[in-house]
Amino acid sequence: MNPALPEHVLRNREAWNKFSVEYAESGKRAWQEDPTWGIWHIPEKDVHLLPDVSARDVIELGCGTAYVSSWLARRGARVTGIDISEEQLKTARSLQLEHHLHFPLIHGSAEQVPLPDASFDLAIS
Repeated sequence: MNPALPEHVLRNREAWNKFSVEYAESGKRAWQEDPTWGIWHIPEKDVHLLPDVSARDVIELGCGTAYVSSWLARRGARVTGIDISEEQLKTARSLQLEHHLHFPLIHGSAEQVPLPDASFDLAIS
């Protein structure tokens, strides 16, 4: 049984469910593009921020539309995303179907990941 979520997590969930509409289109674009970073959209090929994740277990904490998870999965990671927003995950699942790229998405708090400790080689947020 999961313990009750703290008030701050419930308020954060409510806010992100409302914000989700504003993030759906940018998430869709990010699923279609090569990774870029920051407000200037600097290409990953120039920054080399992502480590080699091939055959690694990776979790994206607060994955939202899961575009970073999609980038990692395309690089060979066994990725799992977790987010508190049902609406953000609804968009992520739709994009998984559209792009034929499937990995686990968990509806839950990144503060209380419902998986055993040391389940992942890398966590990204």
